[in-house]
Amino acid sequence: MKTFRYRLYPSGTQRRLLESTVETCRRLYNDCLAERKEAWETEKRNVRKVEQLRRVKAVKAANRYAAGVHSHVLQVAVADLDRAFRSFFRRVKAGEKPGYPRFKGRDRFDSFGLKEYRKGWKVDGKRLRLFGIGRVAVRWHRSLEGVPKTLRVRRTAGGWYACVTCETAPAPLPATGREVGIDVGLSSLVATSDGETIGHPRWYRREQARLRVLQRRVARREKGGANRGKAVRVVARHALHVANQRKDFLAKIAHSLVERYDLIALEDLRIPNMVKNRHLAKSIMDSGWGYFRTHLAHKAVEAGRVVILVDPAYTSQTCSACGNRFPEHIGLSIRHVSCSCGLSLDRDINAARNILRAGRARWEPTSALAGVSREAAPLQRQRSVTPQHGRQACQRGPLFVPHEFEPEDRLQGPRHVHQDVAHVVGHHHGREADRPFISPMKPGP
Repeated sequence: MKTFRYRLYPSGTQRRLLESTVETCRRLYNDCLAERKEAWETEKRNVRKVEQLRRVKAVKAANRYAAGVHSHVLQVAVADLDRAFRSFFRRVKAGEKPGYPRFKGRDRFDSFGLKEYRKGWKVDGKRLRLFGIGRVAVRWHRSLEGVPKTLRVRRTAGGWYACVTCETAPAPLPATGREVGIDVGLSSLVATSDGETIGHPRWYRREQARLRVLQRRVARREKGGANRGKAVRVVARHALHVANQRKDFLAKIAHSLVERYDLIALEDLRIPNMVKNRHLAKSIMDSGWGYFRTHLAHKAVEAGRVVILVDPAYTSQTCSACGNRFPEHIGLSIRHVSCSCGLSLDRDINAARNILRAGRARWEPTSALAGVSREAAPLQRQRSVTPQHGRQACQRGPLFVPHEFEPEDRLQGPRHVHQDVAHVVGHHHGREADRPFISPMKPGP
């Protein structure tokens, strides 16, 4: 499955109809949440999704605003609430912060969905036809691939976007026989074991001066006024612009790596713990490491590549040539490392080589079954630098491999690749070993 995102350009009337549809879905969402909450507090009874789906017909008959909305739109709103509750119970079971589903305010609900092509929506020439709204102008910056399945219309920073999910055929790339280790950082955004480094653009910090001016403009406006709303939308568009710059840059890096390498070893960083450092939090969040890792894994599955996540502990403190630990701790201010064995190298490239070696050690058992010989000395035993929080700490990160990727395919290339699911091999931070890694390219709630 793939999702394609297009900018919509609705007319004034269509914009008001889109906003009315979102508001109708928001009210239904809150009503269903109130029903579930009250049923549990008074009767200790769980209201199921099926029960609330049966209410859609009655809601359309009783509400004049809901009468002009396609039934699938209302059903998707109910399904979004059910997904929120399932996520809540999953977090409770895993011992995480629960995060009970909340009532959505006017500024906290910005999308609606349609779950079947030609049932409430379809592509009509160069426009998108939506039930009850009409033919909306679209900027088709790229063509749709595969068979359209679902649609999510989203409002972001005052603009409207259509997210079309399509079922596509597998498109594995030919094998290259190359492998690489990736070290992400703050000085160099990406460093590879081949000696390539990519500088950090620092998108947020570069735009901070402009953001400061825009936020002061908001502070000067009267709360509740129309001018304040306009100023807030300008700030939102600025933030969206920075986020798009970051995503575009990281997506291009991921695409380049997937094209050139069969196996990619990457650090399994615990970013939520790392941002607790108040001195580095802004730079870490500005780097987009989490998005890069997720996007790289999904592109690798689509292309028939393998992404291995390894424990980052001591990768910067170990010599990539002899495998010995450096006698002194290497702080962040030290950008060049030297070893008694004669190694003299940039610390990020040294770490990338250690990451590749650890990744090869993880892939070694599978490649040995295929008859592929490896000559990689394993790293010393590593430990997790993250607190265990009562669960067994993992020594190795998950391994992302394409669906039905057989060992002998390492010699001949993958025969079949599933588009949006990769199996996670190995226990990872208390999650099940066989839990699938699902592509986030599907539109969210």
